[in-house]
Amino acid sequence: MGRILLYVIVFILLGSCKQQVAIEATEDKADVFFSVDSLPKPKEINAEAMALIKEWQEFNVLETTFESLYRVANREDLELVIEDLIEKQKTLEASTYPVLFDKPQIKSRQKVFKTYILKTKGNLEYRVGTKASTIEMIDAYNAFRNQFNVIVNSQLDTILILSE
Repeated sequence: MGRILLYVIVFILLGSCKQQVAIEATEDKADVFFSVDSLPKPKEINAEAMALIKEWQEFNVLETTFESLYRVANREDLELVIEDLIEKQKTLEASTYPVLFDKPQIKSRQKVFKTYILKTKGNLEYRVGTKASTIEMIDAYNAFRNQFNVIVNSQLDTILILSE
């Protein structure tokens, strides 16, 4: 009887050790940070729009900060870049826009970009997966950049449309 009891205790101890190893393995997987190689690249701005943007210092500073997003290696780096993007975006929002780009289309895309920056920041704070929100933020930034191309390429005269 004693021998059976000894075998049961040893079996229970071995079984409980295996469960602990499985729990530790799943915790390690949660700390994996996404690869920046999988992030979409920023859209190109055409030459006409780039000539107008070249003088807009606040946008150029935001561009530089956004490019640093592609050099993050861990969660802490991403937090720093997001904080910096928030500050640069606030500065851009308060700046004087070039005359051609001082339009609601540009400002609305910028607000959407700001929303996704804040969503990514929230995901970082709550330690929720940040890859999806980061991709959404980049897509919003690409829409913001693409709007410069749309405005420059649009040759419609709004005075003629509104006068009728």
